[in-house]
Amino acid sequence: MISETNNHFILISGESGAGKTEASKKILQFYAVSCPSTRLLGNVRDRLLLSNPVLEAFGNAKTLKNDNSSRFGKYMDIQFDHQGAAVGGHILSYLLEKSRVVHQNHGERNFHIFYQLVEGGDEELLRWLGLERSSQNYSYLVQGACAKVSSINDKSDWKTIQKALSVVDFSEKDKEHLFAVIASVLHLGNIHFEASQGYATLNSSEEIHWLSKLLGIPTHVLREGLTHRKIEAKAEEVLSPFTIDHAKYARDALAKAIYGRTFTWLINKTNESLANKDSARKTVIGLLDIYGFEVFDVNSFEQFCINYCNEKLQQLFIQLTIKSEQEEYEMEGIEWEPVPYFNNKIICDLVEEKHRGIISVLDEECLRPGEATDFTFLEKLEEKLAGHPHFVTHKLADQKTRKTLERGEFRLLHYPGEVTYSVTGFLDKNNDLMHRNIKDVMRQSQNPIIPQCFPTTEPDSKKRPKTVATQFKSSLAGLMEILMSKEPWYVRCLKPNEGKHPGHFDDVLVRHQVRYLGLMEHLRVRRAGFAYRRRYELFLKRYKPLCPDTWPNWKGTAVEGVERLIKHLGYKSDEYKMGRTKIFIRHPRTLFAIEDAFDICRHELATRIQAKYKGYRMKGDYLRQKEAATKIEACWRGLQARKERERRAWAVKVIKKFIKGFMNRNQPVSLDNSDYLAFVRQSYLTRLKENLPKSVLDKTSWLMPPPIMQEASALLQKIYTQHLVRKYVRGITAQRRAQVLLQ
Repeated sequence: MISETNNHFILISGESGAGKTEASKKILQFYAVSCPSTRLLGNVRDRLLLSNPVLEAFGNAKTLKNDNSSRFGKYMDIQFDHQGAAVGGHILSYLLEKSRVVHQNHGERNFHIFYQLVEGGDEELLRWLGLERSSQNYSYLVQGACAKVSSINDKSDWKTIQKALSVVDFSEKDKEHLFAVIASVLHLGNIHFEASQGYATLNSSEEIHWLSKLLGIPTHVLREGLTHRKIEAKAEEVLSPFTIDHAKYARDALAKAIYGRTFTWLINKTNESLANKDSARKTVIGLLDIYGFEVFDVNSFEQFCINYCNEKLQQLFIQLTIKSEQEEYEMEGIEWEPVPYFNNKIICDLVEEKHRGIISVLDEECLRPGEATDFTFLEKLEEKLAGHPHFVTHKLADQKTRKTLERGEFRLLHYPGEVTYSVTGFLDKNNDLMHRNIKDVMRQSQNPIIPQCFPTTEPDSKKRPKTVATQFKSSLAGLMEILMSKEPWYVRCLKPNEGKHPGHFDDVLVRHQVRYLGLMEHLRVRRAGFAYRRRYELFLKRYKPLCPDTWPNWKGTAVEGVERLIKHLGYKSDEYKMGRTKIFIRHPRTLFAIEDAFDICRHELATRIQAKYKGYRMKGDYLRQKEAATKIEACWRGLQARKERERRAWAVKVIKKFIKGFMNRNQPVSLDNSDYLAFVRQSYLTRLKENLPKSVLDKTSWLMPPPIMQEASALLQKIYTQHLVRKYVRGITAQRRAQVLLQ
């Protein structure tokens, strides 16, 4: 991904309980450990990792096959920057099994979050939500008679989900509102109806009170919405009361809608937290963790959709591996012996073909006027699909097969094997209708999440919305387009045994999975085929530094360049084949060898580029320094020259003034001779200071003064003589003075 800057995806597939969810966790953990980390990237990494337990809590449940079964499909795009650091992500969800909210088969549970809230929530939270610490008190949690599971610790998981929600950027208010919605579903399930004159009335005043409080909807509005439907008659609206059966259906439809739309809100909220704000181009690795193939004792609409999804993914796998690879060899003119394989396109067409496929027939029955039932749907299937090798019903089956089929069932021969579906509930689950007045009730909610789940912008036209199967079919088509645009990688999860026992491998079960997944055919194609193929232009562009003839620019065609490159590398004829537009390399070791050589060459080129660049930088630095030194020298020399010029100008001025003063020395003091005369005075006084007479008797050593100093000299001589006399007198002792006086 980093070297070729292209997008990839990892398809994790296998039966329910084979370990797909755990495999996706390991992949995310690997990204978290191996990617570069900073504080910002650490936040993104933590959100990517902890989005998983959030989605598991709200989207996973215990089934007969698996204690942590994904009841929705998840495709996560992880965005990476050019250094390989995870910088963002985006999650798409597919077909949440909403019916589990209101009904679970024996031995199964509702979604994990309900049990985590009831068992792990603190007393204050439960009191605020009006809940009791017992799953047995809630109708929606006890239908499977399996509230406690030894392998699941709901209290511990509750702590994990609290931490995860905080990391994924849910505020305390967001969490309060979210748990209020979850609790409202439990209260909704405990609402019971009584018959009054053939119509439904509510007798669960306490549950209505809590429902009103948690959703922020007036009690009377809720009562009316749960017991009446609004019918438009010409220009007026009429309230029509429900029967008990209709009221229960409306209650369950509302519970499914609230939970399903809240799950969508949760996905969108998580995506906001994972969003990458940088608009620069990013490479992407997609991670697809979707429900595995399911076969239960009773298989309904959900298993039909899940298994259809697995058929599409198997078709994608066949198309991208076995089928496309063999077609590519033929198209490129490579000698090839075809490997036979089962193409499940016939099953996909059986389900999704226009006008004749099962989904088309189901939609027709849902939309047609009149009394359409699950059994009329089955009759239409028998009419349109009679004789199809992968479809059989009780009516179409032979005598032996008829004994294993009930009248309300049909059987499809999927790629893993036969699955028998009960048509009961197919139409209701496909319609998934909810009365418009109930939507209007929800839009009055004061809980901030509910108005976002039931927006006023949602069309409320009389035109029926798309059915669940059609929406799922469209979303699968969109998913296939996303996957086809990326480089595929596969993780095939094999279920070791049916009893969930560690360390035990059921050879028959494992062999069956290997066979129906097409792994043997894939291995045969891979073993007989080529490990690596690339278009000539891309191959030459990447590896041309390995050959002096092709580096740095090859003038000929790409094919000739690749041939010259291969010849230089010394490949043997059995190690590669030249196709029409691509080169095919048979063994991975050959590719590894050329990659190792390319790495060495790349380092050498990088070293040379670095040396050239460093030389260029140093030369530039040297030239800049030389230019700077020259400028400094020029400035310094200019400064010195200006100072020298100023000194000389001053000297000339002084000399001229001195000469002029000398010439006018005998003239009266004026501007022309004042400085010279001052200099003469100073010079005379300085010399006089150094040659003063030492004795009063010395009358000849007094310096001859210049004419201008004669008067001053005479005065100074007189003062100095007096000074010498005073000094002499002071130096005479009293005895000497007496002698002088006597004389």
